[in-house]
Amino acid sequence: MTVVAEKSSTGLDANVAAALAYIPVVAIVFLVIEKGSRLVKFHAVQSLGLLVAWMVVWFGLMIIGFIPVLGWATLLLWPLVMIGMFVVWLIALLRAFKGEWFKLPVIGDIAEQQSATL
Repeated sequence: MTVVAEKSSTGLDANVAAALAYIPVVAIVFLVIEKGSRLVKFHAVQSLGLLVAWMVVWFGLMIIGFIPVLGWATLLLWPLVMIGMFVVWLIALLRAFKGEWFKLPVIGDIAEQQSATL
């Protein structure tokens, strides 16, 4: 029995398009041109949500860095937070490539709601 992979309206397999959606510029393009696959739309929205979360954490650490005593603690936090964010991004990308509906805790629920309306 042969399994036919779901196709995206871009011509790519849906799992490949969903994985590529974790590149922010590609996610925006997929949100504009994708018409058929909810999987691709879901991962595109989730990847942009992850980008926004990363930017909020980055901005928060920048602000904390200007506080005299706490600023030194950010020197230790920066590498840990960035490695953690990279690992989450990589796990989400690999799960998207497998074709899974992998939902991040808060961002995934929002992405699921938004992808249903797009």
